[in-house]
Amino acid sequence: MSTSLELTQELKKNFGFDSFKGNQEAIIKNLLAGNDTFVLMPTGGGKSLCYQLPSLMMEGTAIVISPLIALMKNQVDAMKAFSEEDGVAHFLNSSLSKAAIEDVKNDVISGKTKLLYVAPESLTKEENILFLKKVKISFYAVDEAHCISEWGHDFRPEYRRIRPLINEIGSAPVVALTATATPKVQHDIQKNLGMVNATVFKSSFNRENLYYEVRTKNQHIDKEIIKYIKSQHGKSGIIYCLSRKKVEELAETLCLNGINALPYHAGMESAVRTANQDSFLMEKVDVIVATIAFGMGIDKPDVRFVIHYDIPKSLEGYYQETGRAGRDGGEGQCITFYSNKDLQKLEKFMQGKPISEQEIGKQLLLETAAYAESSVCRRTLLLHYFGEEYTQDNCGSCDNCLNPKKQMEAQDLLCTVLETILSVKEKFKAEHIVDVIVGKETAEVIDYKHQDLEVYGTGESEKPTVWHAVIRQGMLSGYIDKEIENYGLLKVTKSGRAFLEKPTSFKITKDNDFEEEDDDDDATIRRSGGGTGAADEVLFSMLKDLRKKMSKRLEVPPFVIFQDPSLEAMATTYPVTMEELQNIPGVGAGKAKRYGEDFLRLIKTHVQENEIERPVDLRVRTVANKSKLKVFIIQAIDRKIALDDIAISKGLEFPELLDEIEAIIYSGTKINIDYFINEVMEEDHILDIYEYFRESQTDEVETALAELGSDYTEEEIRLIRIKFVSEIGN
Repeated sequence: MSTSLELTQELKKNFGFDSFKGNQEAIIKNLLAGNDTFVLMPTGGGKSLCYQLPSLMMEGTAIVISPLIALMKNQVDAMKAFSEEDGVAHFLNSSLSKAAIEDVKNDVISGKTKLLYVAPESLTKEENILFLKKVKISFYAVDEAHCISEWGHDFRPEYRRIRPLINEIGSAPVVALTATATPKVQHDIQKNLGMVNATVFKSSFNRENLYYEVRTKNQHIDKEIIKYIKSQHGKSGIIYCLSRKKVEELAETLCLNGINALPYHAGMESAVRTANQDSFLMEKVDVIVATIAFGMGIDKPDVRFVIHYDIPKSLEGYYQETGRAGRDGGEGQCITFYSNKDLQKLEKFMQGKPISEQEIGKQLLLETAAYAESSVCRRTLLLHYFGEEYTQDNCGSCDNCLNPKKQMEAQDLLCTVLETILSVKEKFKAEHIVDVIVGKETAEVIDYKHQDLEVYGTGESEKPTVWHAVIRQGMLSGYIDKEIENYGLLKVTKSGRAFLEKPTSFKITKDNDFEEEDDDDDATIRRSGGGTGAADEVLFSMLKDLRKKMSKRLEVPPFVIFQDPSLEAMATTYPVTMEELQNIPGVGAGKAKRYGEDFLRLIKTHVQENEIERPVDLRVRTVANKSKLKVFIIQAIDRKIALDDIAISKGLEFPELLDEIEAIIYSGTKINIDYFINEVMEEDHILDIYEYFRESQTDEVETALAELGSDYTEEEIRLIRIKFVSEIGN
């Protein structure tokens, strides 16, 4: 058995470090003694060293089972950099040529190679099994071991076959390593690898240098991200998106806005993917936009921010991905954007999968949503999820602790929750408990006759979100337990029963409210009529007066020039150049040129006279995505394709198509839909509606319907309004 002194000397000799971090020394000693070892260590804790150093000290070759080719390459390059001997580490996978594979095998047989990295898929190949049987194996290291468990964030069925393969190749000690594992996942790993009696080394999951924040996701998310990155000049960051399409789009948008960024996802060609990863590691680019395919085992110590564009599928995944930040102990900003809409999307993705998989997926999603919506310290929530207690009242490094919400007394509410859990015999999940308390007649409530319980409907005066907050914070306080293995059934703990017998003060903070916002960029354009939300009411009124004068002079209705929402936006952001004016919703290049000069002159004078400090509004250049639809519509109208056929071809309802056309004409683009109107409308109706808009001071459809009477339909009025605005205003 090596002494501490010998180990420290080996550490210095091979890696240049003077001392071990945390549990490293104890783990290495345990492995050198030939014992199975389970290592649970957060990202940046130095897991790799726990098997790298013993492999150099032990007789034979260590087999490292790793899930990603990129990760293997990284690790091998790192080992070669530390060693004088090139053949000290190799990987064996499908990316190698036949000649390269032979070279690797020769180095292994000769005893040069101390570390051989293989993917689980490569391990299953018959020729590799036969080859490894001839090799003296010092131990097996299963990296990213959470891949074994269905409850882990990155489950891979091929990981389930590792133990039988080890038995076939030849037994040796096993070390399993992961940066994230709940108690349930840990149990799964040990059971599946046949190492239930392994010595477990568990490091704290608390990353003190990381700052956690959840923001509302709305239509301005790209702008928010661009502003944030520009405020972090020269710093490295990762942005995670769920879809490949969004990765590509966002990377392009960032580049258009002067940010050096590259995409990374599994659908890209392997060579491009590797090149993009290397560019990020070599600091040729500042930002990588990626799916979760990126990051596992990526060792870039100075990542300063990790942004989640979409909410992750599990808290484990979230922890793993945020763990890429600040691995050198320096600052790490972890910002997540969240909306309920994303949650619904993710639930839809699960449809069609086996029921058990859906149940697991849903449970994991609910945990993530609870984390996002909670107003409790985010560090406390995260650590609790991983079976660790955080006792500080305020971590000082998350949005909830820096902006604490007012607490409310919830003693009675907790008693109601505990009584309800016991009333339903501790056999139901949180959603059902809340349904019973608020008196919601769901199919499940009726099936189990829970509407007859005394507790049914006793909490209808409070919102469901409050009850969920009580349950969540009751769990953190140890009064309620959630059986993850049984899909999240709630149990009352011993402490919970004692609380029921003798209630004490129990304070909670209400959850954050993530309001859904209209994510349509053109929504403001379509809303005509009174606007009162302008930041500068004086300017807003002056702009309306100018519009009125101009409408009289040009003999067109005011709404043809600019709609109210456009004037509101002008009174908020104070545009003083043509370029800035075109950044206003509902103001295209044509409209700006035709009507803009007088408005700009007025705004400029108002700003100067009142010494107004203008907000420096970021103009975000966007990738043509929505505009693609608009271009298609304009081209189709030019070719005189019937509007209902255009709608069908794009999977739109007819009113939705009219929305899009209205956005086009209100921005100042001229189009001609006479060919369609003349086909579907009577001539006298066309003339009547057109004349109405010529004399009207408003373009509101409701007003027109009331004025014109029931002989006219909403669609007819909208079609003629499009014709009128396009002819008169554009």
